[in-house]
Order: sequence, then structure tokens, then C-alpha cells
Amino acid sequence: MSNSMATSAELRVASADMALLSSEALPREGAPDGRLLELCRSGDAHAFARLVALHEGMVFNLAARLLGDPEEARDASQEVFLQVFRTLARFEGRSSLRTWIFRIVVNQCRNRQRWWRRRRKDRCCPIEDLTPAQEARLPAGAQGESPYESARRGEEARQVQAALLRLSFDHRAILLLREVQGLSCEQVAATLRVPEGTVKSRLARAREALRRELLPTLGGVSP
Repeated sequence: MSNSMATSAELRVASADMALLSSEALPREGAPDGRLLELCRSGDAHAFARLVALHEGMVFNLAARLLGDPEEARDASQEVFLQVFRTLARFEGRSSLRTWIFRIVVNQCRNRQRWWRRRRKDRCCPIEDLTPAQEARLPAGAQGESPYESARRGEEARQVQAALLRLSFDHRAILLLREVQGLSCEQVAATLRVPEGTVKSRLARAREALRRELLPTLGGVSP
């Protein structure tokens, strides 16, 4: 298995215990439908609540992975949906709604991280310190898994998350969007507003950076 494939596999295997929804569990590209968007734009509060319900899991989970802090992720999620509410009328459908919301999440988290650094508050709380309400929104572990296997996967997940947080924000974002959320390189490019070629080169560097971070803990092929 190539280094990039091994790193991608480690990231995906750990994702369930990293409190991330898989791409299969997220709304598809065509959801919500055009009618729901029309109702949201017209000011229908119930329609907007439905839109939030469809996307709140993916927003919270991506924010939690980018920031490494469930409380900050909760606050960031609220800001994301506030921005969605304020700017939905300007959404033209050139990308999928999901991609557009991902862009808002990444930008919101990037700004929050910069805010931390300016105030010397760049710190992360353990992602496992979730409230019961937050845990209820997350996917369950594998059925029939032994306590030992569950503990092992949990430890691997913590190691992967710690390694992710040691990467640059750009590398962390591109790995999560591509390897965990399942976006294509074209969709990642639309989300980050960079050329597709830039996505591919950054992704290769991010995979290698993560692999190097994981070598001391999870093992792997030496560089």
C-alpha cells in the first residue's frame, strides 16, 4: 500500500471514533431540494429549521475536527448557521449547498483560530469531552465490537486527532474535506476557492505531513 493510501486509510478508519459523520450519513448533493431553499429565502422559519437539521451534524463535526474543541465547535456552528441565514438569498447554486456550507465552516474556523492566536489562547480541549447532547448527534460505534477493539480504535482516533491538530490549518482542512467528508478534488477546490491543481498538490503534502506525525505512534513506512 502506498504511503498516501495508508494515511488515508488511517484517517478514515479512525473517523467514526473521531466523532465525524461519514459521507454516506450526510445529505446528498441534491438535498435539500429547490423548494426548501425557496421557502428559506422567503423567510419561512420552519423551512430554515429543516435546513439546519439536515446539516447541523456535518457542520458541528467538521468544526470539532478543525478546532479540536467541542465548545468552540458549538459556538462556531451557531455562527455558521447565522451566516447561512443572512446570506442564503445570495446563494446562486453554482456549487452544491453542502459545498457552500463547508466553505462557511472552514472560513469561520480559520477566523476563530486566528483570534485564539492573537490572544495567545491557541489551545484545544479533548474532543472526547463532549456533552451528552453532542454525543447523541454522533454515529454509534461498530456493532458487535469487543471492548478491547473499541478501546484500541478510540486510542487510535485520539492519536490521529492529535496529529491533525499539529498540522497547519490548511493541511488539516484539506484532509478532512477530501478523506473524511468524501469531497472530490473539484469540490474541495470549490469549497476552498483555489485551483484544483493546488488542491492536489496540497493534499499530497498534507498526507505526507500526517503520515510523518503518525509514525511514532501508529507506526508506518519510514520516509
